[in-house]
Amino acid sequence: MDIICYLLVIVVLSTHAHGSVPECLRGCSCVEDRHGRSLTCMEENAFGAIPGNLPDDMTKLRIEKSHFTEIPRGAFTSASFLENLWLNFNDITLINSKGLEGLGNLTELRLQGNKLRSVPWTAFEDTPALKILDLKHNQLDVLPEHALKFLPGLTYLDVSFNRLTVISKEVFQNWPLYQKLQGLDDREATALGVNVVLALHDNAWLCDCRLKGFVEFIRSPTPPIILMNSYLTCSGPDFRAGKFFHDVELQACVKPAVSSPASNISLPQGANLTLRCLAKARPDPAVWWTYGLKIIRGFHEFQERVDEDTIRSLLVIPSLHGADRGVYTCTAVNFIGNSSVSVFLNVLSLDGSHPSFPAVPSVGDENFYIDIRIAKQTIRGIAIEWYAALDRPAETWFTIHFGRADDNKKEMIYIGPGIRSYSVSDLMPATKYEICVTLKNKAPRQGQCIVFVTGSDVTEMEQREKLIHIIVIVLAMVLAVPIGMYACTTDTRFSCVEDVMKLWKSRRREGGSHEMERERQGTFDSLQAASDEGLVNKESSEDRKVRRRSEDRTIKGKAEPSRLTAVLY
Repeated sequence: MDIICYLLVIVVLSTHAHGSVPECLRGCSCVEDRHGRSLTCMEENAFGAIPGNLPDDMTKLRIEKSHFTEIPRGAFTSASFLENLWLNFNDITLINSKGLEGLGNLTELRLQGNKLRSVPWTAFEDTPALKILDLKHNQLDVLPEHALKFLPGLTYLDVSFNRLTVISKEVFQNWPLYQKLQGLDDREATALGVNVVLALHDNAWLCDCRLKGFVEFIRSPTPPIILMNSYLTCSGPDFRAGKFFHDVELQACVKPAVSSPASNISLPQGANLTLRCLAKARPDPAVWWTYGLKIIRGFHEFQERVDEDTIRSLLVIPSLHGADRGVYTCTAVNFIGNSSVSVFLNVLSLDGSHPSFPAVPSVGDENFYIDIRIAKQTIRGIAIEWYAALDRPAETWFTIHFGRADDNKKEMIYIGPGIRSYSVSDLMPATKYEICVTLKNKAPRQGQCIVFVTGSDVTEMEQREKLIHIIVIVLAMVLAVPIGMYACTTDTRFSCVEDVMKLWKSRRREGGSHEMERERQGTFDSLQAASDEGLVNKESSEDRKVRRRSEDRTIKGKAEPSRLTAVLY
């Protein structure tokens, strides 16, 4: 009987002891040794996210191939005893800045083979005991200067096989452990018994002036700092690709200095010209040509390297004509500053004289048809488009004449073949503008221009998000005007404009009438329906009367007939 009782006591005690041990997660294995209890989950797609019911007595956790994408806030707060955390070969792209909260005992964190593009380095404030950080085979492209500031005890850092291109030596100079070792002599550092291992190889290092300090740091690491692979190689620029850090000499960064072999060029019409400029800078600058304050589109531009710090930019202008005359500017910019140089081009007629410009249009120059319209209204300007039916579209260029309507001298912008749009910005309120599109270098003629007036009530414009609303009476103007293509021309009386304005107002009142819609599309094909969308500012009848009287006085004071005008009120 005593023996039976003894056996029952043993069974009860063993059952109680087994029940006190937390169960292992499904699909995982649990092991307990002298270092504590570990949980290993290696099954493919075992979890879609970090489990929320992690045993609270784990000292080591290893979850791999589960393909979860995030370490959320407080993911491990229930596992405060964790010392080793392995989350390799998942699909982690995001770590919450509080994702490591509660891991004050963590000494090892491995995140190899994930998809991290950045790391919230301030998250390591919650892991003051961390010594090993493995981030290899991710997609990191930035290592900020403060990255290691919150890792005072880190002795192993692996950021190999990432996408790092440029980092500063300050990254390591701000590292508390590095600062501590720098204050010791060799004997004291050796006596400290601390080795610091860095793995930085197999990144896309861009060996220009921005990497100068880092290259100097890598060249002369002093014990106890150890590089896992000291033969770091350059991936760019092209002329340094494949070279070891030890074989390159990097200079300090400098702002661009641009020069040109000639500042004034005179050539006859029909000649071919290549403009050249040299841009010397570190690092390589972005270089482009402008003409009339616009980046040139339509001429062939290419660049070639002269030496490590110099780039030559060439602008090829084939078969010069009068419209090519003007100032061309070559500009170079890098992160330090910018520089530019200008070249004046003078195009001579075949007899050596200056060509008359703009030329009087000839009747039989080319069979063409152009339809111009205002395509878009923006906060600070408008955009125009035009359609051209031409015999030689690949060779035909255009001139845009733009300025205040009362200015006799308009700004002229030359547009190369194949371009059919142009944007006008920085318009002033309550101002009458005129814009014309002409073929080649011809002067504007009747019916080739659009005249418009911008809104004048600044307060109302601000209340309506400061939009500039433009109502154009006729937008489909043509250079070769078919019969009946436009309603009012310079040869008609001003009463025609009055009639059109009355017609527009009546259409506005009619609202959604189908007849009005057909008329708008038939007569005013390109009219922007801003008023139908509630975009045009409504004004009092008194304001309209005052403006109408002011406009009448302006018309009466002019001797010449007015050009076609679209008024915005």
